[in-house]
Amino acid sequence: MSKSKKAFKMPHTFVIIIFIILVATLMTWIIPAGKYVRVENAAGVTVIDPTQFSYIDRTPVNPLLIPLYIVNAMCSRIDLMLVILFSGGAFDLITKSGALHSTVAKVAKLFQNRLYIFIPIMTTIFALICTTQGVNQFIAFAPVVVMITLAMGLDSITGAAIILLGGAVGFSTGTLNPSTTVVAQEIAELPTFSGIGYRSVCFVVFLVITNIYLVRYATKIRKTPSLSPMYDLDIQNDQKDMDIDSFGALSTKKILIILALVVALAGIVYGSIQRGWDMPEIAATFIGLAVVVGFIDGKSPSDISKAFVEGCKKMLTAAMIIGLATAIASIMNAGNIVDTVVHGLASVLSHTPTILMAPAMYIANTLVNFVVVSGSGQAAAVMPIMVPLSDLLGITRQTTVLAFNFGDGFCNYILPHSTALMGIISAVNIPYDRWMKFMWKLFLIWAVTACILTAIAQAMNFGPM
Repeated sequence: MSKSKKAFKMPHTFVIIIFIILVATLMTWIIPAGKYVRVENAAGVTVIDPTQFSYIDRTPVNPLLIPLYIVNAMCSRIDLMLVILFSGGAFDLITKSGALHSTVAKVAKLFQNRLYIFIPIMTTIFALICTTQGVNQFIAFAPVVVMITLAMGLDSITGAAIILLGGAVGFSTGTLNPSTTVVAQEIAELPTFSGIGYRSVCFVVFLVITNIYLVRYATKIRKTPSLSPMYDLDIQNDQKDMDIDSFGALSTKKILIILALVVALAGIVYGSIQRGWDMPEIAATFIGLAVVVGFIDGKSPSDISKAFVEGCKKMLTAAMIIGLATAIASIMNAGNIVDTVVHGLASVLSHTPTILMAPAMYIANTLVNFVVVSGSGQAAAVMPIMVPLSDLLGITRQTTVLAFNFGDGFCNYILPHSTALMGIISAVNIPYDRWMKFMWKLFLIWAVTACILTAIAQAMNFGPM
């Protein structure tokens, strides 16, 4: 009697990341250690000297020390983890007030039979916000958007995609991004935010393509729900039976709560750009937002505290994923193999035909992003190499920055160790394999589009410099 084969079940996210950590550790024993000499440029930024690379003695990582690397990685990212936890606490209070539900539901009801309007409106909002912010900021809001899309007869992937894909376009095209575009342009000695005109064109192109893909998907799922990769899980979700009217009318109290949220988010944007705020200030803002929302909603101090803690608990997995993912880079840095990987990619790129140089730069940055997920970190590691290469082969430095932006950004939405992706899909209980069933085609479309747009930039000598 033959035994039936068990269906493959995707491992828990923690298992996937731990596996990558083990692979990274193994690589420190296989890949030669190497180092670039780092110098401080005129802007005061520490950069790699592309002419001074040397192999050094191996420093392989002891596998027994992996737990310590994980703990140290979490300590190094505790500020971001606190942002995630405290945003969860604040948004849980907002969620329990029903204000966000009523607001998004009002928009959804207005356009529920016109997905071609509703989805572009929502994705554009997230795209515009993420021209200056990371998608991480919206991990706590993801469950709300998913509730709305389920009530509209769509699936949870559509809800997560509205945030992730909209944010991806805003972040990855780098129109006003201080952590990627500004850092890369400083290293390339370009005027800050120069080239914004063509980057804005790229923003629109990617936004249109993304919305066409998402609207077609949502229309298909509404017509035939069983086609959703999340169908079997969504039908078990109690929120699927909710209707849009059940989210309630917009009362004065709810409007005040939404205004408090808008003020907080606007303050975060202003503070980050104009006042040099970092994660601690953002985390503190969410604490303040939670208190204000709680009192507007008529809760007692004890009830506010209880709700805040409950919200933080819901985001604990997402916060821990960030710490685990950081351990990958920490281990590779400890093994001194990051510079070796970057050096190898740069060597291959130097032999690429000139006409394909800009698309090749994009592809190279995409590969580097599998190793160095941090945008500012990748800029510091890669741009000092790419800039001299572009000068040598007659490619403008502005094109090099564009290729970096695309390579650093778009693949974050398929990487199993991307904090933005894994944080949001974990918050709404979407397994990684289900997400990839939806996402892989769009990523290929993005990749082709990025190659075309960088090639156009190369052909028109996108400048200045």
